[in-house]
Amino acid sequence: MMDDPFRMDLEADPPFERLGGAPEDSGQLRSAFGCFPTGVVAVSAMSEGNPICMVASSFVGVSISPPLVAFCVQWESQTWARLKDLPRLGISVLGAEHDQSVRRLASRAEDKFHELGLCVREEGSVFVDGATAWLDCSTQDVMPAGDHGIVLLRIHELTLRPEAEPLVFHGSAFRQLGVSTPDQSASPPQP
Repeated sequence: MMDDPFRMDLEADPPFERLGGAPEDSGQLRSAFGCFPTGVVAVSAMSEGNPICMVASSFVGVSISPPLVAFCVQWESQTWARLKDLPRLGISVLGAEHDQSVRRLASRAEDKFHELGLCVREEGSVFVDGATAWLDCSTQDVMPAGDHGIVLLRIHELTLRPEAEPLVFHGSAFRQLGVSTPDQSASPPQP
C-alpha cells in the first residue's frame, strides 16, 4: 500500500491566531504582508508646477491587453488626493540605486527629489532617473477595498532598463536582491 501523499498532521509553528478586528491585529497583519517581497514604485506627476510623488510597494501587473497595472493606496493619503485627478501619472520602478533615496521619496519632505534626476513629460507625468522601468499611465478606475483603494492604471507608453538591479521591500525594510540563479527555462543562445 502506498503512503498517503498528503500529510494532514502538520501543525503551524507558531500556531494560527484568529483576527478579531482588535487594534493589535493590524500590527500582526502588517507583519504578515511584510513576509511577501515586492518591488517598489514611485508614482509621480506635476501638480501646480511642482513634482509630487508617493511610493507604493503594492504594485502589480494586471493585463497585457489592454495594458493595465495597479497599486493600492490608503484613502487618507494626502499625496494621492493631489495625484488622483491628474491626467497622467509616471510610474518609476525603483532600482537598487534608490536604496538611500526611497525613504525621502516616501516622506512628506518638501525636498523629496533632492539630488535625483527627473524626466517630466509634456502630459505631466514625472519619472525618477535610474529606474528599471518607466510607465506613462492614466487612471482608469479606483475600486474601494477596505481602508485602501485599488488604483487601476492604463499604460500609454513605457521604456525599460532590465539590466538595472531592482529595489525590493520585505520585512518592513528596503533591500536589494542577492545572488541570482540561472534561469533553467531559458533557451540556450543560438549559434
